[in-house]
Amino acid sequence: MGSRRNGFMNERFMLSVDVGTTSIRCHVYDKQANIRGSCTSRLVPIYPELGHVEMDPEALWQGFTTVVKGAVQDAGAQMRQMEALGISTQRATFTTWDRKTGTPFHNFISWQDQRAADLVKSWNTSCTIKIIHGVMKMVYFLTRQKRSLAASVIVFSPQHVTFRLVWALAHYKQVRQAIKEDTCCFGTIDTWLLFKLTKGSVHATDYSNASSTGIFDSYQMCWSGFLCSLVSLPLSIFPEVENTGHNFGSTDPSIFGVSIPIMSLMADQQAAMFGECCFDVGDVKITMGTGTFMDINTGSKPHTSVTGLYPLVGWRMGSDVVYLAEGNAADTGTAIKWAQELGLFSDVRETSVMAHSVSDSDGVCFVPSFSGLQAPLNDPKACASLMGLKPSTTKSHLVRAILESVAFRNKQLYETMLRETRIPITKIRVDGGVSSNDFIMQLTADLFGRKLVRPQHHERSCLGAAFVAGLEAGFWSTQEELKKLQSSDRVFLPRGPAKEGALSPDQEYFSVLQSWERALRRSMNCCL
Repeated sequence: MGSRRNGFMNERFMLSVDVGTTSIRCHVYDKQANIRGSCTSRLVPIYPELGHVEMDPEALWQGFTTVVKGAVQDAGAQMRQMEALGISTQRATFTTWDRKTGTPFHNFISWQDQRAADLVKSWNTSCTIKIIHGVMKMVYFLTRQKRSLAASVIVFSPQHVTFRLVWALAHYKQVRQAIKEDTCCFGTIDTWLLFKLTKGSVHATDYSNASSTGIFDSYQMCWSGFLCSLVSLPLSIFPEVENTGHNFGSTDPSIFGVSIPIMSLMADQQAAMFGECCFDVGDVKITMGTGTFMDINTGSKPHTSVTGLYPLVGWRMGSDVVYLAEGNAADTGTAIKWAQELGLFSDVRETSVMAHSVSDSDGVCFVPSFSGLQAPLNDPKACASLMGLKPSTTKSHLVRAILESVAFRNKQLYETMLRETRIPITKIRVDGGVSSNDFIMQLTADLFGRKLVRPQHHERSCLGAAFVAGLEAGFWSTQEELKKLQSSDRVFLPRGPAKEGALSPDQEYFSVLQSWERALRRSMNCCL
């Protein structure tokens, strides 16, 4: 018994934290990528004004340290057994703080925040943008470079950091003063956590997080001097950009009792992609959480889009860079949570059964756009709506319409991705809390006409950050080794016709999809 106990106490583990939109979770992984301990803390967004979404930095920090200690305790292990720490975070949520004291000048401004929507709209219709579009069209005519074509139609989005940061500089006097005194630090959640964990000695981020801000040039692999000069953002406030797998320093021993090497920082969607082992060109990952994020591995070159797919750095390890093209829908889990709070159901697990209890949605269409519509429609002013209500409409019809809307947005994003990238799809893996809904998963497989694989554990961002940190620390050796650690919960295959001569599910949904797309158009540019 003693030797077995000693063996455990000599065992090494990977520690990984994922800071999501509504929760912070920490997992302790062993060499087989099994979860040996875990802990979760709730994150409560703050809504100070209509359209404003914030997070309290101190609450986030307390939640972070609590889940780390809780997961190690849950594993029955000690901090000294942690080989390294990997951190995955929600993207494009930022704050600014004093370099000397570490005190934030304001709350985190969330990626869901719409305070800059009017500013974005005014820029997107400005003479400056029209001139840039015209010049880029001319450059494309002369060079035929697709990047110039993309620049000729590019528009800003409230989801990117750019204009929320412009707004912060305009509204917070202390931020402007700190910039003058060269004591202002900007950072997304990963950067701020790193600064706190190292007691202010490191101000850095990684390429995956930087490329998700909208301020980073993924072609030149640096902060965009052109964009910053265009909108008057000082380059001096931005962090150093390092590889995704990198020795970022160690946690100060006063925090966890020992120093733990921080070996990866990673944006959550890129981390989920890595956790799904989507290492090859054509691999697709769909994460359905608060929002839906669909990513395809485009290899060593960024994809240039003209319909709103975003070129991201997936990860950079050593000298190797992997790029992704991403489309997203902002309000997947948000819509389901809203329906629950409205009293349509008490437990999310009921929704599949409710949707299956009726043959269709009774003509009801739901548009999931509490935060506007993203690619390929790209309308920040679109409003969420329910259309086609009748006296015969029941709760089950409403629930089915809401679940169907998630699958319909998946199909929209998938078809945009196929049309835009022209990359043959090799595999599709689906994760995130909403992927546990079998109705959505099966309907998505039917509409795609493709096999979908759902992993055993739906939350993959934690695992992805652990994998990267583990490779960097030598805990794991190769990506091929990681692939062997994959496990699947269920495979969803597209269904054929129920009987000979009948329509297949995707054919049955053709007219329903058309009605839903009409509802989308009616929800656009809503000024209510």
